[in-house]
Amino acid sequence: MRQQFLIPTVVVCGLILSACAKESEEEKVERTFQEVNVIDETNLNDVMLNAADPNEAVTYFRGAAGKNPDRIDLQRGLAISLTRAKRSTEASAAWKRVTAMSGATNADRVDYADSLVRSGDWKAAKAALDQIPPTYETFKRYRLEALVADASKDWKRADQFYETAIGLTTRPAGVMNNWGYSKLTRGQYSEAERLFTEAIRQDSSLFTAKNNLVLARSAQGNYSMPVIPMSQTERAELLNTMGISAVKRGDINTAKNLFREAIATHPQHFDEAVRSLRALEEA
Repeated sequence: MRQQFLIPTVVVCGLILSACAKESEEEKVERTFQEVNVIDETNLNDVMLNAADPNEAVTYFRGAAGKNPDRIDLQRGLAISLTRAKRSTEASAAWKRVTAMSGATNADRVDYADSLVRSGDWKAAKAALDQIPPTYETFKRYRLEALVADASKDWKRADQFYETAIGLTTRPAGVMNNWGYSKLTRGQYSEAERLFTEAIRQDSSLFTAKNNLVLARSAQGNYSMPVIPMSQTERAELLNTMGISAVKRGDINTAKNLFREAIATHPQHFDEAVRSLRALEEA
């Protein structure tokens, strides 16, 4: 009788062990799929950040972050995408959320300050930069420090930060242009001219620096065209800028000649210069 009860018991144990083995295999398969999904998701995140339309990336990361609100990589992806889409107010809120999460870095705090600068919130930007330890020294950090100091007219600190930022990058043209514009607003025209010229030497495609250069020269009464690389269209636009500067300085006859030259130089109809010249002639 004991053997009759023993056999079913052995069978049941065998079934349990078989079920355990089967469950273990299913868990392994599920775990494998999860690992594959993580890899696929990581690749997709990279694609969305680097290649996708910014607003499409915003939609993707907003949905992913909504499902996984505690994942800093998704929140960071949303903040980056909003910045790329030039949605500065939303980007500031997203970066603020990132900086409050576990795992936030000093780079995240710099990006938060950057978003605040883009949205024009200078006071908050300064507060955000003040939270970053002075030992964290990067080009982006010091460029932002310079812009914030400029906004508060703290010229001494601005100059120090601009100089430091230039030393931390191999592509300083943009910072030189910003520094030159700062000098221009202070009325330091010769210094501004020097910085704009250096910016153009570093990057001859930087039209903003070319335009600022002729502003600095015009402010000193110098209406000759600087010797810099320029297309025919750029030359016409720079002549127009000098004409406007001449009007502001009261050099009306010079302005008329500059507008005429801009109209003659432009490869197409230059409506802005035509209107300015007509207004002066009618006056």
